[in-house]
Amino acid sequence: MSVEEQINILREELRQHNYNYYVLDNATISDYDFDLKLKDLAKLEEENPQYFDANSPTQRVGGEVTKNFNTVVHKNRMYSLDNSYSKEDLVDWEKRIQKIIGSETIEYTCELKYDGASINLTYENGILKNAVTRGDGFQGDEVTANIKTIKSIPLVLNESDFNSFEIRGEIILPFDGFNKMNEERIEAGEDPYRNPRNTASGSLKLQDSAEVAKRPLDCLLYHVVEASNKYETHFKTLEHIQKLGFKVPKAIKVCKSIDEVFNFIEHWDTERHNLPYETDGIVVKVNSLAYQDELGFTSKAPRWAIAYKFKAEQVSTILNEITYQVGRTGAITPVANLEPVQLAGTIVKRASLHNADQIEKLDIRVGDTVFVEKGGEIIPKIVGVELSSRPQNSEPTKYITHCPDCNTKLVRNEGDAKHYCPNEYGCPTQITGRIQHFISRKAMNIDGLGAETVELLFKEGLIQNYADLYELTVAQVIPLERMAEKSAQNMIEGIEKSKQIPFEKVLFALGIRFVGETVAKKLAKHFKSIDNLMNATFEELISVDEIGDRIAESVISFSQNLINIQLVDRLKLYGVQLEVSEMELKNHSNILQGKIFVVSGVFTNLSRNDLKKSIEDNGGKVASSISKKTTYVVAGDKMGPSKRTKAESLNVPIISEDDYLKLLEN
Repeated sequence: MSVEEQINILREELRQHNYNYYVLDNATISDYDFDLKLKDLAKLEEENPQYFDANSPTQRVGGEVTKNFNTVVHKNRMYSLDNSYSKEDLVDWEKRIQKIIGSETIEYTCELKYDGASINLTYENGILKNAVTRGDGFQGDEVTANIKTIKSIPLVLNESDFNSFEIRGEIILPFDGFNKMNEERIEAGEDPYRNPRNTASGSLKLQDSAEVAKRPLDCLLYHVVEASNKYETHFKTLEHIQKLGFKVPKAIKVCKSIDEVFNFIEHWDTERHNLPYETDGIVVKVNSLAYQDELGFTSKAPRWAIAYKFKAEQVSTILNEITYQVGRTGAITPVANLEPVQLAGTIVKRASLHNADQIEKLDIRVGDTVFVEKGGEIIPKIVGVELSSRPQNSEPTKYITHCPDCNTKLVRNEGDAKHYCPNEYGCPTQITGRIQHFISRKAMNIDGLGAETVELLFKEGLIQNYADLYELTVAQVIPLERMAEKSAQNMIEGIEKSKQIPFEKVLFALGIRFVGETVAKKLAKHFKSIDNLMNATFEELISVDEIGDRIAESVISFSQNLINIQLVDRLKLYGVQLEVSEMELKNHSNILQGKIFVVSGVFTNLSRNDLKKSIEDNGGKVASSISKKTTYVVAGDKMGPSKRTKAESLNVPIISEDDYLKLLEN
């Protein structure tokens, strides 16, 4: 037997033993024998470097050091999930999807919602190509070297009938491993980690993969993105990927009705406390992939899935002080400063009080014993007051009348819950807040520049607005506190690089009130340039799909302000992208203007996402459900039967992928 054959046989044996132990939880070899085989393989590889393989079982110990994690754009966006907190929410959700699908009988899968760090794995020809964190859903950090150290993630698949695909899961840290890590830290005189979730997430960004390998991380897989998926249901797909070598949790159930979903929730609301890892709810998904296709996505989440969150943990503590924060739009948020208390795995010292109405409604006062919970398990909030414990000298809370930063008298518009500081261009926190929004990852994504540095630059008089950033020099920045020459150069290079950020992100970065990421994309696509947008009339603005009166009024207010006009003019001079690039325009047209399409099925020449993008790039609109307003249904293989029936009943033309491409040509 040749050396190469010996190496390949050992690699395959070790992969199989690894799969049996970490995925199937069924060890077929002792740890001692496994280690002996691993050492034999390592010795053979060392003596025969020509047979090196980055995906060999010997490479899982790590050792690769990553100084900077590359930002990678997700091929398929990683959406968030809509949350529900009651059975009524789930019933309402079912009614919405029944209406779109046109069927009352829908099958669901129920899965536990794991509390860890989301990851997207890409495989090509059965080999792990890369691993990218969720990030903002559109792009994340490539952490492939660190992910390869997690033994439950296969580097090479047992078989591969999926040619190229993405699979998504959650990187978790089981309680046993987390507790052991903390015991070691305490023995070493170090502070313990706060909770498994944050520790798992932080582990992915460690620079030395050898350090990651020491942590007992695990990965539970829950979703496959594959254009040519031959399986008809989500559940069958998960069954298949387990055979490929992936660790799919056992706590998954197919439910034939919403009542069965409720039974699943009730069971795990109690049983979850016996799990070896953190979970904070149940994810309910429509099982049929054809139905998932029909339901599609909103701008934020899939319509075919929803998270049911278990009742939030609640604790009581003392309210020591109420302070007030100013947001970048001037909105005032009252903040409760609390006696530190442990809540859902973290120490809570502050909680949102939302607005004056909420304080008055609960009659919240300094010195009160208050009940705190995490809203959606994320942001702490005060939900009640223990009136029997109230101090005798307690006085009602008087909401502030002037801005805590610039002392300007606050205003409150009719129908608005919040108070605002109207000193938009003179209030320090609003100024720095707008600049911090401008540089943020979802906007200009300027490397080497963070929130604290923005405040320092403002304090030193180097910037007064986001346009000033483009006049900064390395010489000006170096003298700043904690700023070395290399850091200063990185900052200036990051600012220069931001000039290549596309118009839709620049528009979002400008911070126009009510213009979020999705609205910015629609406005950029419609108006093509900042000049067209700022010269648009109210009627032209509201004629854009999903742009209402409030957004239109806000855009006009921004466009008529002399300060904003001057800022935009300066950004043009510096070379910031304030119009859609020629390359983007090259593939755009108005051929499909006014036409509404519904896309259903699997296609040959274009992926479903590319087909939808093509429709939008050529002026058409993509809808998720068929109505009398639908112009065409573009049907592929495995088109949803209820969609076909509805299209035929409404006499909506059903065209093929080829018909659509001919439509573009003509």
